[in-house]
Amino acid sequence: MLDHLWSSRFFTRAAGLLHDFYLDTAQLLPNPVILLTPWIPHGLKFLNPFENYDKTNTASDIYLQLFTHHRELYHHFIPVFTDGSKSTTQTSFACVFINSTLSFQLHPSCSIFTAEIRAILHSLSEISNYPADNYIIYSDSLSVLQALSSLHRHSHPLAFSILDLHDRLVCKGFSILLCWVPSHVGISGNEIAYIAAKNASAVLDNSIPLKDFKCYINLALHSRWENHWNSQSMNKLRSIKPVVESWPTLNNRKADTIVTRLRVGHTRYTHRHLLMGEQAPMCTQCNCILSVLHIPLRGTSSDVTGFTTPRYPSV
Repeated sequence: MLDHLWSSRFFTRAAGLLHDFYLDTAQLLPNPVILLTPWIPHGLKFLNPFENYDKTNTASDIYLQLFTHHRELYHHFIPVFTDGSKSTTQTSFACVFINSTLSFQLHPSCSIFTAEIRAILHSLSEISNYPADNYIIYSDSLSVLQALSSLHRHSHPLAFSILDLHDRLVCKGFSILLCWVPSHVGISGNEIAYIAAKNASAVLDNSIPLKDFKCYINLALHSRWENHWNSQSMNKLRSIKPVVESWPTLNNRKADTIVTRLRVGHTRYTHRHLLMGEQAPMCTQCNCILSVLHIPLRGTSSDVTGFTTPRYPSV
């Protein structure tokens, strides 16, 4: 009976957390069962006509000229521009075709990587509805294109969907290329995709990759923990560690223990009296109880005799 009571309380709390984090209607994106042969490279290569140019030191006009020249070389390929957007409340993507612009919201827990790769997958899905032709998909996410060019068993689950759909379209007579373009340099299609992704209102679905789900849960729980910690105004440890994060550790355990004791203010020098039933050590100059914080302020060589306990005791 008691076990059943604790179990029901746990599930009630878990359901409340899922609702607070907008996860009660979310669904995990299943990992596809793909057998990759290690002796054969898998992936989709992409074009990068800008690879020899550093974005921080290259003017936008240079990129526009390079892109114009690139389009002259690939004028027989129909351009499709994609982009993803991520804010504190929304994750979305957009696909820009010559005569239409599509934009959708994903579950807010999805990463920007998922938004970018979802945009490419949706572009391929839309292309499959058209007659066989030459298409080139432009993305400003270099990380996504690099991930698609080298697939392995830990790759994003949507990457395998892109590879599968791409291969099926090629078998039907399509010719589809991927190409990286720099963002915010004035390339018209990329700018339209950027704005459309930020202003997306239609919801596509609530599927979340497992990696995004874990990351979102960790961040959400950490944020709730930090908010709770910030509300503890009467907790003395909050003044020692105001931010919820890990402290760096030392390789020497003894030194690490000493540093930890100094941080929390619990040392043999300042707290030995509690174990021995003695009076707390006092600073005769300030007439106050000695503490770790007080020692470096008053414990200089000129006032060593002002302490009622030894100058350098063990911590």
